[in-house]
Amino acid sequence: MNTPRPPSLLSRLWVVGELAIHGLDALRPAAQLVARWFIAGVFFRSGLTKIADWETTVALFTDEYHVPLLSPALAAALGTSAELMLPALILFGLAGRFAAAGLFILNIVAVISVEDMPIPALQQHIFWGSVLVGLLLWGPGRWSLDRFVWPWLRQRV
Repeated sequence: MNTPRPPSLLSRLWVVGELAIHGLDALRPAAQLVARWFIAGVFFRSGLTKIADWETTVALFTDEYHVPLLSPALAAALGTSAELMLPALILFGLAGRFAAAGLFILNIVAVISVEDMPIPALQQHIFWGSVLVGLLLWGPGRWSLDRFVWPWLRQRV
């Protein structure tokens, strides 16, 4: 008579791995919400700083931030507007991928417009960019307005 063999170490590790993946998948909406909250705060605070002292903001865009193809005043106005509006969309997960793409572009422009960016500042921008790429790739998540708005819109189009 053949006695069933106990599961191998590899098969037991596989089962543990599958359970861990299932647990991590369950945490994805919370992680996406935290990512949205974090990145929205970073950019929104930057926008608030810019509108708090508009003359200094325009001076920075004139002397330090060399945005290609735009006048300093227009670049300051567009950048500040984006930093104030797109984070609200990101935070609520409304047009989340659009907002993440906009902030990603803004982040890249910030990096290329500052000539001698210190390494720690560059590392911050790289981190922010990676958070935004995650939101672009996986969307704002189940705990977002996109989850409710887009299906509703699709039914009406």
